[in-house]
Amino acid sequence: MLDSDIKQQLDQYLQLLESDLLIKVSAGSDSVSQEMLAFLDELASMSSRIKLENAELARTPSFSVNRAGAEDSGVAFAGVPLGHEFTSLVLALLQVSGRAPKVDQEVIDQIKGIKGTYAFESYISLTCHNCPDVVQALNVMSVLNPGISHTMIDGAAFKEEVESKEVMAVPTVYLNGEFFGSGRMSIEEILSKIVEAPDPSEFSNKEPFDVLVIGGGPSGASAAIYAARKGIRTGIVAERFGGQVMDTVGIENFISVKYTEGAKLAASLEEHVKEYNVDVMKLQKAVRLEKKDLVEVELENGGVLKSKTVILSTGARWRNVNVPGEAEFKNKGVAYCPHCDGPLFAGKRVAVIGGGNSGVEAAIDLAGIVQHVSVIEFGTELKADSVLQDRLYSLPNVTVYKNAQTTEITGTDKVNGITFVDRDSREETHVELEGVFVQIGLVPNTEWLADTLERTRMGEIVVDRHGATSVPGVFAAGDCTNSAYKQIIISMGSGATAALGAFDYLIRN
Repeated sequence: MLDSDIKQQLDQYLQLLESDLLIKVSAGSDSVSQEMLAFLDELASMSSRIKLENAELARTPSFSVNRAGAEDSGVAFAGVPLGHEFTSLVLALLQVSGRAPKVDQEVIDQIKGIKGTYAFESYISLTCHNCPDVVQALNVMSVLNPGISHTMIDGAAFKEEVESKEVMAVPTVYLNGEFFGSGRMSIEEILSKIVEAPDPSEFSNKEPFDVLVIGGGPSGASAAIYAARKGIRTGIVAERFGGQVMDTVGIENFISVKYTEGAKLAASLEEHVKEYNVDVMKLQKAVRLEKKDLVEVELENGGVLKSKTVILSTGARWRNVNVPGEAEFKNKGVAYCPHCDGPLFAGKRVAVIGGGNSGVEAAIDLAGIVQHVSVIEFGTELKADSVLQDRLYSLPNVTVYKNAQTTEITGTDKVNGITFVDRDSREETHVELEGVFVQIGLVPNTEWLADTLERTRMGEIVVDRHGATSVPGVFAAGDCTNSAYKQIIISMGSGATAALGAFDYLIRN
């Protein structure tokens, strides 16, 4: 089942196993079970440290990974963890065998200190680039704490279970049989829902920074690194490290790297930042900025950080259509990532709102999975590149509606249709379907700055060639600014510019 290149890489990893493993297998006569058995047989044949044993597990087909002669680890896979989840399996093998996970000691201590029984189940798609973060985080927690267990469930292999629970977005996590959360979650985000949050005073009592960066995307990471290399006191506040990059699948225009993926780049950014003396404050959101003797940044939890200079790198997010039904049916038929959630709509009818490159690419991708795709474009013509439009119009199961204004996404407990009007005739059209993918661009995360500094009518922070804003000592970089182009490499450069601008401000003031 595995090609020669993957087997060669896998062989190198299996040599790192620190103890013997026992894989308990629950298989039936179905095709997925047979595929799983063939996969596990091939895996076991590659290492004398891996043994297989038939067992009765909660689901069939499924298997659990355990250290030989020890209590069950609580790590299980229901389905065949290939695609994006292959790495999750490799890491599980290594960690269950005794190899320490690459997690901060503070996080490890938190996990080990959790009391009680926590049985996690994550519903995933093998094409989802967001799912491995959740799977790997829950596996780590299961390895470190005997009271925690986790089963990864491939939605394609357990369609009836997925439909009975009305799982319409991945990853979706259940805890002890109850809905826990959906979407990408870091291990810190998962822990924040279980353990007590830090007291606001922990932030307010920190010594003032020389440079405080708000945002953990490419521009924020670049700014923090450049500032820290100057030997000055640097902090970074980030809701999630990587920012919008975490939602990107393939990256082919990051100069000197022919191909990488968003999650890998985000992990590298965080790893690089941690090489320096930077106070990293994750899962924290800034809600207010005020210039006094120092610049004060208030956090959502009530804590207040102070700094001589601040670099705003808050990035951007998917733009919402803002029509009735969008918020109500988010993750219940309304989705924003065709790569992640597309497989859940196999054989169903969906719409894509947006006729730019991202919208048309999404429609082309989905057309190979779903029964029918309706593309709804607000303008009189599609804005995507001509080569993408040619491909779109060649597909037999795609209908394009132009000059169409979406007015409502309809449904009861989940999406059942979409309504739009012709912008000229005002004629209303309703299309019955099961899913809506929103692909209409980005909006900067700057609402919280309101009247604090100069912004464009689109909400972008106005900066000069040094990255300086209209407030002395406050700089900005990346997609939250009025930069001409929104690209990863441009954001990184602007982060470096803002850090150098802030340092220049410090030595002159």
